[in-house]
Amino acid sequence: MIIDLRSDTFTKPTAAMLEAMFKAPVGDDVFGEDPSVNKLEAMASEMFGMPAALFCPSGTMTNQIAINCHTQPGDEVICDKLSHVYIYEGGGIAFNSASQVKAIDGDRGRITAEQVKASINPDDVHKARTSLVCIENTANRGGGSCYDFSEIKKIKETCLQHGLSLHLDGARLWNALIAKNETARQYGEVFDSISVCLSKGMGTPVGSLLLGKNDFIKKARRVRKVFGGGMRQAGYLAAASIYALENNIERLAQDHQHAKEIATALSKKSFIGSIMPVETNIIIFEITEQYTASEFCKSLSQQDILCLPISATQVRMVTHLDFTKEMLKKLLAVLEAL
Repeated sequence: MIIDLRSDTFTKPTAAMLEAMFKAPVGDDVFGEDPSVNKLEAMASEMFGMPAALFCPSGTMTNQIAINCHTQPGDEVICDKLSHVYIYEGGGIAFNSASQVKAIDGDRGRITAEQVKASINPDDVHKARTSLVCIENTANRGGGSCYDFSEIKKIKETCLQHGLSLHLDGARLWNALIAKNETARQYGEVFDSISVCLSKGMGTPVGSLLLGKNDFIKKARRVRKVFGGGMRQAGYLAAASIYALENNIERLAQDHQHAKEIATALSKKSFIGSIMPVETNIIIFEITEQYTASEFCKSLSQQDILCLPISATQVRMVTHLDFTKEMLKKLLAVLEAL
């Protein structure tokens, strides 16, 4: 039994999800004729109360399409210095959109309205034009931290005052909704565009959605084509996402509980330093004393437990729907014996 806690992207479709994929009606999505994709996009639009949605292969693509649609070459994008759009998307903001980044030193991946306001460039020909703010909820490198929604509304107000667009990298937004008892429609009312992944906690094999106004998604569909993201009979993948939206949201609470139990066990070990507060399904912790992060992960791998060193001293574990109570019991026993 391999226990894989490197990421929530390692999940496999369940038998029921595979059955839904097998039975999916399909067509050519580039022609707008795939009924399963159309159903998924309509379902997501309804959930968020946003006019339109676009199904894409990955969250990186939905983020990069959004940034491209919101900016012009030479613009500047404000985000946290640990943001996925900044450090994990291959320099895509520069490569795809010829824009630069003003990276803010936030709190566990989260920035404030005051920080955004202080980061907006003046109307000066010497300065890049600030045009977009991107926030990430939950914040991956912040240990799955969640924004306070009142702060999001303050950021939105700052954006409105200064004519900026506001994009949400909601790769794990579903986790935030469950952890904070929020609704998708709350977010749809605030953001100009939202990216949500279905291949993480939701358990699908492939896929993300970009949501926004009709004219924005029309432009985004063209950019998706330019980026090589136009898929044909994508309904087989969309069917998995439809199944996930209907069945896999509420169960995320179990992942959060498992993560808290792991953090409690880790906190009892002398070689564990600080542990980021666990709000959702990500545990990031410091290794001290006899191990480096890599050595700690190697020690667990010898017992078929996989986790990820993210720096010389930090390790990340991520719980997910394929991580069972039996696996949790084994992990806790292994940690106890170390």
